[in-house]
Order: sequence, then structure tokens, then C-alpha cells
Amino acid sequence: MVKRVIFTILLTKNKIKMLKEQINTDFMTAFKAKDMEKKNFLGVVKGEIQTEEGRTGIANDEVVLAILKKMEKSLKQTNTEESLRELTYIEGYLPKLMSEDVIREKVKAIISENEGSNMGFLMGMFNKQNAGQAFDNKLVSNIIKEEIA
Repeated sequence: MVKRVIFTILLTKNKIKMLKEQINTDFMTAFKAKDMEKKNFLGVVKGEIQTEEGRTGIANDEVVLAILKKMEKSLKQTNTEESLRELTYIEGYLPKLMSEDVIREKVKAIISENEGSNMGFLMGMFNKQNAGQAFDNKLVSNIIKEEIA
């Protein structure tokens, strides 16, 4: 029993560091390949992660994804040739956007579990249950409105 608990803890710790470690590995690969642009960009990402880890003491996948999403938003707003290249560097770390069908199924499940709840509560439940996944909040909102109408 104790061995199983220790193994589970170790497995969880390994999973938590997975995205951060992948970025570190890719940084070293870019460094060895002398791909300075990618190395420099991943260095900035690593710096953001270290800053957040120093501030909160946490650098799990959810925190790293939040950092990457913030950087993605900023790069999309900049819309330069360089920012478009940098977007390609972080796309591989971001989860794929959830399809409308999947969102609709999840919304229906949440509504059936929480009948009579208001829009804000249902949005909150959806966001909480799907933290760390990519989805369009406006689409979720529209689907909830359709389903509770």
C-alpha cells in the first residue's frame, strides 16, 4: 500500500513537470542545433516560468499553459513576421481547440447536473471542469444560452 502511494506521488510529480521539462528539452535542442531564434524565444518562456515559480512556488502544467496563453495573445496582437514565427514555437505546447460538438456535450452534461442554475454559474462550472484545455469562451456562452432557453 505504501509503495503504491509513493509510486502515485512520483508519477504525479513527473506529470506535473512534463510541460516545463519539454520546454527545457526543446530549449537545449535548439541550442545544440544553433537555432538561436527559437532558443532565445524559449529562453524568454523559461524566464517567465521561473518568475512565476519564484512568485508562487508552483510551475505545474496549468501555470505553464496560462503563461503560454498570455504570450500567445500578446503575439497575436503584435502581428509581425517575427511574432508569427514565435507563435509557431509555442503552438506545439498549447492544447488543441475543443470542437463545438465536444463543448455542446459537456455543456449539456453540466446543465443536466445543475438544473435551474444561472448562466454565470454554468459558465463557471464549465471553466472549472475544463481548466487547462483550449476552448472558445464565446462559443461556450452561446451554447449555454441556446441550451437553457
